[in-house]
Amino acid sequence: MTHNINVLSDTHEVTNQLHPLENINLFTQDQALTEAVEREHAAWALDELKQFGQLTGSSEVLELGHLANKHKPTFKTHNRFGQRVDQVDFHPSYHQLMDQAIGHGLHARPWTQQKAGAHVARAAKTYMQTQVEAGHGCPVTMTFACTPTFLKQPNIAQEWLPLIHSNQYDKANKPYFEKSGLTIGMGMTEKQGGSDVRANTTKAYPVGQKGAGELYELVGHKWFLSAPMSDAFLVLAQTEGGLSCFLLPRWRPDGTRNPVHVQQLKDKMGNVSNASSEVEFRGALAWLIGDEGRGVANILEMVALTRFDCMVGSSSGMRQAISQIIHHCEHRSVFGKPLIQQPLMQNVLADLALESEAAMALSFRMARALDQMQTNEHEAMIMRLGTAIGKYWICKRTPAHAYEAMECIGGSAVMEDSIMPRLYREAPINAIWEGSGNVQCLDVLRAIIKTPKSLEALMAEFNSAHGKNPDYDQRLAIISEQVRDLNSFEYQGRILVEQLALLFQASVLINSGNETVADMFCAARLRTDRSTMYGTLPKEFDFQRYIARSSLA
Repeated sequence: MTHNINVLSDTHEVTNQLHPLENINLFTQDQALTEAVEREHAAWALDELKQFGQLTGSSEVLELGHLANKHKPTFKTHNRFGQRVDQVDFHPSYHQLMDQAIGHGLHARPWTQQKAGAHVARAAKTYMQTQVEAGHGCPVTMTFACTPTFLKQPNIAQEWLPLIHSNQYDKANKPYFEKSGLTIGMGMTEKQGGSDVRANTTKAYPVGQKGAGELYELVGHKWFLSAPMSDAFLVLAQTEGGLSCFLLPRWRPDGTRNPVHVQQLKDKMGNVSNASSEVEFRGALAWLIGDEGRGVANILEMVALTRFDCMVGSSSGMRQAISQIIHHCEHRSVFGKPLIQQPLMQNVLADLALESEAAMALSFRMARALDQMQTNEHEAMIMRLGTAIGKYWICKRTPAHAYEAMECIGGSAVMEDSIMPRLYREAPINAIWEGSGNVQCLDVLRAIIKTPKSLEALMAEFNSAHGKNPDYDQRLAIISEQVRDLNSFEYQGRILVEQLALLFQASVLINSGNETVADMFCAARLRTDRSTMYGTLPKEFDFQRYIARSSLA
């Protein structure tokens, strides 16, 4: 008996699989995002955001994100002639992403075009850009966040800010005064201190006259310096007057290399496209920003802005995960019908989408506070307290969200040619960096004690949503009593901050006017009998309709 070998080798036809999620508009196809931009006073930016959404959702740009993570940065201390170079090299895709981000103003637009909603519009772009790739966002965020600190030293700001605010991305490794655009990094933590920066041992010695704006030489180390190829760094060092803030350039004003010696790049589990490093300062020249002993205060506004970007970045990671799993479930059939029609899967998808929308809504409410804080005391107080609350909660919810999203897809979600492993590895980063969970909780306590008006503003925000949802009203009554007694806060701080975060998210959703979304969130997160496990929403809601709100189809 003879066999047709062509028939025997044709084992199967590929069916019940989907195509990559690409060539979509990350703005127009995100209903919750478009609503948030309009609600938070940035409707003037809609056309620009539509164009940016088309760009960031294109297959070409999404591929840049994959390549930038596949090809990690490499480091060499010396060139072939034995000269110290401290050179970090990146894959071209990384530079293309940096050029895109800076070219579209993610590093500076609210400072150069100050108008109502500027921070909201910038947050929307950051939200979309980070869905492509998160690592390159680190130097972009630090460059964005440095402006308030620079302004504390006007003579330095006058020289540096025009180049920092330039929309030209200049990757060249040469003196700052020869470049068309600059990026800024940051170095605070040391081996022995971590978050306790007052334990820093790096010393700063005045070159001549000491004081604000003067030159010092720094001797010491930084356990984390990101990103080492930035043109300058804001760092903390000890002076006779105490811990102080300095601007340390990679090249000296005379055109010679500053002795900022990179010891090694950090081998990180996530954020791998971004180079993080350990460095030693061996008499590195730096300018004092502000007065001696005011280092923490002078860098605090920068830290607040980087924490805000952590909120936006983690929310962005949730959105990318939601987009992937809904796309998967729309095109994958199990037990005779599409996954998206399976009731239990609908519950999981709706719950994950709800988490994503609540995170984004709170982040954009904080963007509005950032826009208005200079002229509105209520918004300034919301910014002071809300940043720590939001950074704690949103960033901490992201890792479990990423894992649950992977489970929705199944085995193919753990394959390295999928975006899902990258989202999973990236998920814990923002929770740990820029102040971990405990640091944020203690910052909440510090804000309440030192600035009681911040808690008053937050409670006023909560009370603005009173009377519109019974679950919300019940939880608000409980928290109103709890904040009266902070004696056990240092032991129970996480419980209180969690409740504040959930009420804050709920108040934003209630005040947004979408009753269906707000009621679902309040039932899922504020009822005392609710499970913390995803996929346990009360059955009274129309899951299918809500999932459609989050679909990119």
